[in-house]
Amino acid sequence: MNLQGKNVLITGGNSGIGLATARLMLAHGARVAITGRDPSKLEVAAAELGNGVLALQADLTLAGDVQALSERLGSEFGQLDVVFANAGIGGSTPLGSTTLEAFELILRTNLTSVFFTLQAVLPLMADGGAIVFNGSVMRELGSPGSSAYSATKAGISGMAKVFAAELAPRGIRVNTVIPGATRTPIWTRGDRSGSTLDGTEAFLAPHIPLGRLAEPEETANAVLFLATAAGITGAEVVVDGGATGAPYGAPIFRQP
Repeated sequence: MNLQGKNVLITGGNSGIGLATARLMLAHGARVAITGRDPSKLEVAAAELGNGVLALQADLTLAGDVQALSERLGSEFGQLDVVFANAGIGGSTPLGSTTLEAFELILRTNLTSVFFTLQAVLPLMADGGAIVFNGSVMRELGSPGSSAYSATKAGISGMAKVFAAELAPRGIRVNTVIPGATRTPIWTRGDRSGSTLDGTEAFLAPHIPLGRLAEPEETANAVLFLATAAGITGAEVVVDGGATGAPYGAPIFRQP
């Protein structure tokens, strides 16, 4: 999976799956640009990744930041070969007690801004390039309180297939990685502030056939595969330890 000389954009590349994917693609020879909203976190990620990474502060819900990102990428890279549309936020939106502002922030961040970011950088995309969306098993699980987040991830799955059809004439492949519960900071932020990854894993692991949370690097490997697998478009790769494909293999169902 050689990415030597290829230019890669990873949105939300300053932590979690995005950071792991940036690290992996750099190791395979790519030039990588990462985005993040928080300058301090972006600086830490850039220092960890070292030479070869271009760290760009941007709030992708803002049209001005999206346009500036596209212009900077054009100036620095000239063209893009791979885009990993990874940036997103979580948040609880229970029926009966959710504000319009809270609901729309998740939609704007996880779905609307993904569309407009990709639209902005599309002129930079090389024919034969690849786009990978970051979806989620939450698109189908019906988890209480997750209406906005789940709706955005269902939307990502649908939008990716439309993009695959629209961009097929240019040979640009569009696929989606579908992570399950993964050891990332999303479990300790916002509504989950005060929680720990170990505590989250102890709670969720009995419901996952492989008995653990996924590591960010495991999803990153799937992203790398989709970014380089010629002939695959409109497809999804699920990285959830079997939670959706073989749920009855979970430890909770193996108890006597």
